Amino acid sequence: MTPVGSPQEITDCIQAIQKTLPSSVVLIAVTKFFPSEVVRVAYDAGVRHFGESRVQEAMQKQAELTDLPDITWHLIGHLQTNKVRKAIEHFQWIHSVDSLKIAQKIDQAAADLQLQPQCCLQVKMVPDPPKYGFDVATLDEALPQLDRLLHLNIRGLMTIPPLGTPEPKVKKIFAKAADLAMDINHKGFDRISIDQLSMGMSGDYASAIQCGATMIRLGTVLFGMRPQKP
Repeated sequence: MTPVGSPQEITDCIQAIQKTLPSSVVLIAVTKFFPSEVVRVAYDAGVRHFGESRVQEAMQKQAELTDLPDITWHLIGHLQTNKVRKAIEHFQWIHSVDSLKIAQKIDQAAADLQLQPQCCLQVKMVPDPPKYGFDVATLDEALPQLDRLLHLNIRGLMTIPPLGTPEPKVKKIFAKAADLAMDINHKGFDRISIDQLSMGMSGDYASAIQCGATMIRLGTVLFGMRPQKP
């Protein structure tokens, strides 16, 4: 894939995709490693949700975009414990709550800051050793403890199929995530209520939408080849 290039090409890509999306689906433009100018182009094309994987990088962009106050920032990368406080201060959504330990750290920091971040639990629906995330059995064991955390709103599941998974299996993974969300809701927890499914990226978002995705995370299909990691 070649770089998209001009602001007009980015705008055309965004608007073409937006026309195909159901009203129930939020487009999160993944701008990690792209400069703040690209965020501004996407914003002008109508995007209001942006995904970043590194807290420090997002903070720099936010400082350069203070005139765009209605952006919702989503943390989609692994969150280190030493970055939890900054993450809560700078992101409205954290998609990568990938362990009970990090959930507890977020809860503790959110209590100190008197904030209530919106969270997704990152789940590996099939074994995928390189990735962070709960496996299904571990998540099931952790749910009662997660339900006792008072300062984060657990509203979604986030899943990423293993790299190289063929399309039919990708759809099965997304369908299993949707089923898991229903199963969790049927357990009748006091605070956990799953109404969001964060799944689907540039190569598989159409399948994710068919399986019930409510948030899709698109980068290269909107902007072209991502620059090298700074």
